Amino acid sequence: MFNFKTIFPSIADNNYQGSKVALYFFILLTAIMTWRSIIHMFFVDYGLHDIANFIHFDGNPDPSKLIHFFFSMWGFAELIFCIVCWTVIIKWCSLIPALYTLWLTEWSVRTFYYSQAMGIADMSAYKTGVTPGAVGAPYLFVALLIFFLLSIKSK
Repeated sequence: MFNFKTIFPSIADNNYQGSKVALYFFILLTAIMTWRSIIHMFFVDYGLHDIANFIHFDGNPDPSKLIHFFFSMWGFAELIFCIVCWTVIIKWCSLIPALYTLWLTEWSVRTFYYSQAMGIADMSAYKTGVTPGAVGAPYLFVALLIFFLLSIKSK
């Protein structure tokens, strides 16, 4: 039913073997994550405070500058990964199942590790509202798992 050998194919080419639905979801996911990365990298204030609803920290020296710096660097790292994903979509579609495993890893760590193991499961003291990425992470993890399985499904 599932061909796990397609996760790391012996030849990286444009011959994608999985479900078309998983391919289209991967393209949509990459487009959304690219937009998100650009917001995180270039529009730090807007992304961190207006979308994610984190409070602005005051102090001397201003701690928000450092927080914004790391937030922007995170956006840049996300953007690099998105560029890799776009390259695979255009040139080496057979590697899409492998990239699904990386997206699954990122969103499972985000969902389970950071929210629980870091001891900051309740971040209400740092926010003024809901953070869309935190609320949506468990749902995206489940969707990624389903589409990953569809990407390695035998025809």
